[in-house]
Amino acid sequence: MAQAFTKTMARNIFYGGTAFFFLLFLALTFDSVGQLPNRDNRAALDGAAGGQIAKGKMLWEKNDCIGCHTLLGEGAYFAPELGNVYKRFGNSKDGIIGFIKSRPANGIPGRRSMPQFNFSDDELDAIAEFLKYVSEINSANWPPNIQG
Repeated sequence: MAQAFTKTMARNIFYGGTAFFFLLFLALTFDSVGQLPNRDNRAALDGAAGGQIAKGKMLWEKNDCIGCHTLLGEGAYFAPELGNVYKRFGNSKDGIIGFIKSRPANGIPGRRSMPQFNFSDDELDAIAEFLKYVSEINSANWPPNIQG
């Protein structure tokens, strides 16, 4: 015969489920932390380019690039995703630098357009180095459906 569902049974299910999902959470956290050194491209920060990458990140923040662009899925959707821009420009920092330099001073009439920031050559190299660094992060193809 069917047994009635008691408070004790409900409490045991609750405690058992809580313990199971807490242990699952700990296991997934441990696995994620273990995967980071293989995926986050931290080795690039230790090399000679590390200072340029940091400078490029500071310029990225100072000029509010994320106000228009997304980077690995974070940011605004007004302008293109830049997490793979280095790869889209043929693995060329010169392509990125040339594109940023070529922006018209007053924009393109009737179109949304990236402004001309008048960066120095060193600043352009730093931004390109930062975007190169970001494109080499193993993001497991996130965000999805990126052209390039």
